[in-house]
Amino acid sequence: MTFENLQGIGPDLWEATLQTLYMVGVSSLLAALFGIPLGVLLFVTGETGLAPRPALNKVMGFIVNVIRSIPFIILLVFVAPITRALVGTTIGSTAAIVPLTIGAIPFLSRLVESAIKEVSPGKTEAAVAMGAGRMQITRKVLLPEARAAIIAAVTVLVVAQIGNSAMAGVVGGGGLGDFAIRYGYQRFQSDVMFVTVVLLVVIVQAIQFVGDRYARSLSHR
Repeated sequence: MTFENLQGIGPDLWEATLQTLYMVGVSSLLAALFGIPLGVLLFVTGETGLAPRPALNKVMGFIVNVIRSIPFIILLVFVAPITRALVGTTIGSTAAIVPLTIGAIPFLSRLVESAIKEVSPGKTEAAVAMGAGRMQITRKVLLPEARAAIIAAVTVLVVAQIGNSAMAGVVGGGGLGDFAIRYGYQRFQSDVMFVTVVLLVVIVQAIQFVGDRYARSLSHR
């Protein structure tokens, strides 16, 4: 494999990388802001939660499961009217953030719910015996005890968002996915495709490494 096609594409590759980081960063942050509270609410209102609300829990669970069951490439098209209403267009990196966020919130909420379920019931029971309220138990027992698992869940989300952002690029979202299609696939430039894939792997490995290290540091505190 030769790399003669790489000459002169450096600026475009850099711009595509920034677009990917922008889409992944903003959508992951928004997903965390909404997905973590939703995951907590799913646990709290569940059968074994602090405030069981079967009807509410089933409705939320149904909505979460419906969105999670839609393949992301289809979700991109399905939420296009919402995207256009929010940002005025369905093309570009900013527009791609909308479906990326919508798809990520239910995904993260289920991971957070599972993380909190792993907290020892004995710690919750001890807090109840000491007279702690539901909010206190959530803030001072459940979330602190589950924080390492939640960080691991967020790491999984960010990695998944990188793959989703590449799919968004195929339909005009920009980023490394769009770059690989335009320069690598459509022009039959395998060296460009190879470099793009390597760059994506490096980004994923870096994020996974940082996330795992941080999660381990929290679990030892």
